Parts: sequence; C-alpha cells; structure tokens
Amino acid sequence: MNIRTVAHLARIALSDEEASRYQEQVDQILKYVEQLNLINVDGIEPTAHAGAVFDVVRQDLVTGNSLSQEAALSNAPAVSHEQFRMPKVVE
Repeated sequence: MNIRTVAHLARIALSDEEASRYQEQVDQILKYVEQLNLINVDGIEPTAHAGAVFDVVRQDLVTGNSLSQEAALSNAPAVSHEQFRMPKVVE
C-alpha cells in the first residue's frame, strides 16, 4: 500500500519524513495482519461476536388505565386507516 496515495485520497499533506515513517508503520501492520492467514480455522464456525448475543426484552404488558384506540384517536388532528396521520417531514 502506497502511503502517498492514501494521503492524497485523505487530502493530507505529508512531509518526506512523515511519509517514510508512516510507510514503514503501515508495512509493519500489514505484515502482522498477514499472519492471520497462517492460522488454521478449519472447523471453526464464523461468528459476529466472541460471545452469544441475545436481545433482552421484557414482555409488553398493559398496566394501569389505558386508552382505547377510539379514545386515543379522538383528539388527533388527522386520522388515516385507524392510525395517526402525520405530516411528511422528509422530502
């Protein structure tokens, strides 16, 4: 990877000293990452997370006094298909 090309794409001005130093660092990083190709991953299932991730949700229960749909919509300025009708906010 050419650091000058990356700097140009990122619109970053680099001195010759900086470009040389960063090029060496990027080369070292890429060599380190290439070591991952040497790891045998046969039989290991791909995962998105190191541990299992579950949604933690509570049961949706009605508590206390609640409005009927008719009562909730009775004060609405606009109703469509038994739902609140809202003005368009995105062009």
